[in-house]
Amino acid sequence: MSDPVLSSSDRQAPPAQPVSDARARRNVAVLALAQAVLGAQMPMLFILGGLAGQSLAANACLATLPISLIVLGSMLSATPMSAIMQRWGRRAGFVLGTLGGAAGAGVAALGLLDNSFALFLVGSLLTGIYMSSQGFFRFAAADTASEAFRPRAISFVMAAGLASAVIGPQLVKVTSQAMVVPFLGTYLAVIAINLIGSFLFLLLDIPKPPEPEPDADGGRSRLELIRTPRIAVAIIVATVSYALMNLMMTSTPLAVVGCGFTEANASDVVMAHVLAMYAPSFVTGHIINRFGAEKVMGTGLAILAGAGVAGLSGVELGNFYIALVLLGVGWNFGFIGATTMLADSHRPEERGRAQGMNDMIVFGGVTLASLASGGLMNCTGTGAQEGWQAVNLAMIPLLTLAGGALIWLLLRPRTA
Repeated sequence: MSDPVLSSSDRQAPPAQPVSDARARRNVAVLALAQAVLGAQMPMLFILGGLAGQSLAANACLATLPISLIVLGSMLSATPMSAIMQRWGRRAGFVLGTLGGAAGAGVAALGLLDNSFALFLVGSLLTGIYMSSQGFFRFAAADTASEAFRPRAISFVMAAGLASAVIGPQLVKVTSQAMVVPFLGTYLAVIAINLIGSFLFLLLDIPKPPEPEPDADGGRSRLELIRTPRIAVAIIVATVSYALMNLMMTSTPLAVVGCGFTEANASDVVMAHVLAMYAPSFVTGHIINRFGAEKVMGTGLAILAGAGVAGLSGVELGNFYIALVLLGVGWNFGFIGATTMLADSHRPEERGRAQGMNDMIVFGGVTLASLASGGLMNCTGTGAQEGWQAVNLAMIPLLTLAGGALIWLLLRPRTA
């Protein structure tokens, strides 16, 4: 006797197929390698930018202006870079970024050869094109990832900065005094890093966003996006986390050397800081999945406050190490948490607008922080110790802003 035919209500739906993240894992591997190789140039430039600026500038208050212009170049490049990636794909934007990094290092090298501060500043501005493109590595990691894998994909790419944290400072030690003109060898090495590293992006497999239909909904405008509470708070926390990290890191080499230590000591402190920026990334994604982006962001802000306290506690080498390690960990939690919240808060057709607007605002804040860093460090009080204290005290209002915004977001669902 044959089995009776089951009614539609009796039939079981086929089990859902697990989402494959094979493509996403390949892209994460490529982006992680790019972060390790190409990312090495950023600690190199941040270690030497202020010292080279101090040697070229007529006014010591302008010593960190080269670093400020790198960040300004990144801010100015963020929106067009995002638009390029939205239209022509991630690969095109990333290759363009490496060409900008090579061009910037080349012009800066000419500035060192000619003892021209103005030319050095132009090179620094062009270098911002690379810094802008590197900022999109984390978003590219999320493009092909499933919702469950997305926080870990972002974290794994950020974790590759561990390698750049070691490679960059060590290259500075080898190259900074390798030629008759101080620091020239480092900038020539940066040119080589960009030209060689650009070939990595041939391995990326990230499809371009589909062209919208003529009558399709193009998504929210930039004004509508920024008025979305989760997006607004994500941008505020990302901006404050990155700005405070830059404020302290930019002035650290000047403070370390100004307090009687060596350039090698400054390189080691910055290396410890960059290691602390990226080492937590191996677990940050898991922590976000378990506790939520908001709690991780709040923890990051609290650790940043601890960095300020450590910086105010003294100017021994140990104080610099503690402050800069806490600064790195706080940046990691605050920035990756904010990036994850932003990536979860917009649709694919809004990607270019949301991510470009985010990075323009973030690097705008970082530009102001790096500009303030030189003035606070060199033009406050009578020496390096007073300048370093001023840098750490400047963290208070920004932490208050970000903490208040995050608390408002957490309380909003209960009151709205």
